Amino acid sequence: MEKKNSLNISAKSFIAAIVIIFLLMALTYALTFLVPGGEYARTVDEAGHTIIDTQTGFKTVEGGLPFWKWLLSPLLVLGSEGSGALIAVIAFLLVIGGVFNALNECGLMGYMLQKLVHRFGGVRYRLMAVLILFFMAMGSLVGSFEEVVPLVPIVTALAVGLGWDVLTGVAMSLLAAGCGFAAGVANPFTIGVAQTLAGLPMFSGIWMRLVSFVCIYALLFSFVCFHARRLPHQAVGGAVGEHVPDKRMDRGLLLFVCILGAGIALVLSSGFIPALRDYTMIIVAVMFLVAGVAATLAAGMGGKGLGKSFLSGLIAIAPSVLMILMAASIRYTLVEGKILDSLLHMAVTAAGGMSRAALVLFVYGICLVLNFFIPSGSAKAFLLIPLIVPLAGMFRVSSQLCILAFAFGDGFSNVFYPTNPCLLISLGLVDSGYGQWARYSGKFQIMNLLLTAGLLLFALAVGY
Repeated sequence: MEKKNSLNISAKSFIAAIVIIFLLMALTYALTFLVPGGEYARTVDEAGHTIIDTQTGFKTVEGGLPFWKWLLSPLLVLGSEGSGALIAVIAFLLVIGGVFNALNECGLMGYMLQKLVHRFGGVRYRLMAVLILFFMAMGSLVGSFEEVVPLVPIVTALAVGLGWDVLTGVAMSLLAAGCGFAAGVANPFTIGVAQTLAGLPMFSGIWMRLVSFVCIYALLFSFVCFHARRLPHQAVGGAVGEHVPDKRMDRGLLLFVCILGAGIALVLSSGFIPALRDYTMIIVAVMFLVAGVAATLAAGMGGKGLGKSFLSGLIAIAPSVLMILMAASIRYTLVEGKILDSLLHMAVTAAGGMSRAALVLFVYGICLVLNFFIPSGSAKAFLLIPLIVPLAGMFRVSSQLCILAFAFGDGFSNVFYPTNPCLLISLGLVDSGYGQWARYSGKFQIMNLLLTAGLLLFALAVGY
């Protein structure tokens, strides 16, 4: 049981991910030779954020990137603008690896799974519906995505214990969070930032996003449920064993759930307390660390054993740091090669002469493509909103609809693109290859693309 629940990243999954990301790095570097350099003028708004100055506009500059810079870009990205968030993600990952290994070695992880399977094995599809709704709500109401990564291995192991597979577990957790993030009912990192930049009241126009949330939830639950029902029959609880009550383990589990639950409550409260929004990842990391230490000690593990197991988990998860740095270097190459703004300018220029419906879908497409290179929703908002909102206004497309298209383009592909560090981390933690995940989730992405395109056209038709 311990070996199954540990978070060692398999060599096969690691090598496959590294190869895919390296090919994307090489393709991006090739673009620096094909696309002329250019840049938009930047200005600083009242809140101190750097945004594109649409009055000054775009100008051609000398582009290109020396080979040595591209070669060292996974390291150089640590010193680039915005590297603080990247370093936070890496630290977050290492905490997850250390804590999970300690929970596993003291037996608490296996005990927790046995208890959950024993309790919910008879109503597993109801549990699936509730878990998908919970993770979608986390993404949609408070913008949680990175913060749910520690829960992905737990939900995945639970899914296997309930007779499903690893893909079902990742879909119930990370895919659900990504879908909720994109639906953006009250997502402060996409809708909140974008509406502020567009001069709209924060979280206004919520009715259409609520409609989108319900439709996307129905599609996601149907998709995950259909896949789960087609799996070969497996006995519920067979993967985790029988549950035997243990007072010491129950005490450790109660501590873990209470402390981690307090952290999740703080993240949820960030929707009402703006001062917390920049610290949600730190809050989850600290609370997860405290919960893990307290729970393992209460379950009977000594301090020395805890230190050794934490270090072992940290070492086991460390290879994924290379994947994260390589993925982050793709944006670094575009920015340093002076072609990111050029590609954006080409896209904006191509929008001339389109119909209103075509423009809405085009904005959706721009955001989808740019999300491959810039996973951060708020970073894309500062880059795109000053451009696409005035462009949409010229075609009599409302700012609200433009921002809805932006949110759709930002969120869903986070759980599909191999350049997103959270996806790479999660797949590594549950020992699932990217190719396997892409084949599975790609079907959902296609259906969801059609659904969300239809929602955008519906919103346009009703004057949203």
